[in-house]
Amino acid sequence: SGVCSRSISFDITTDGVVHGVSFEGGCNGNAQGLSKLVEGQAAEEVITRLAGIKCGGKQTSCPDQLSLALRQHIHSH
Repeated sequence: SGVCSRSISFDITTDGVVHGVSFEGGCNGNAQGLSKLVEGQAAEEVITRLAGIKCGGKQTSCPDQLSLALRQHIHSH
């Protein structure tokens, strides 16, 4: 929401590790880089590092939206 990408897909293992992050739309290079950087990282660590990042004049960013999606997933399971 509020960013160029239309959706984010990911998996979280039972021990809380992030895998397979992919963005639909947005800046392809940045999305690929972000996906590779968080691969194999603990979801809680990814949330801590990415939450609150802004993009230009926007109040959010793709990294921030990923942190929100991860948090929502964790709290719903």
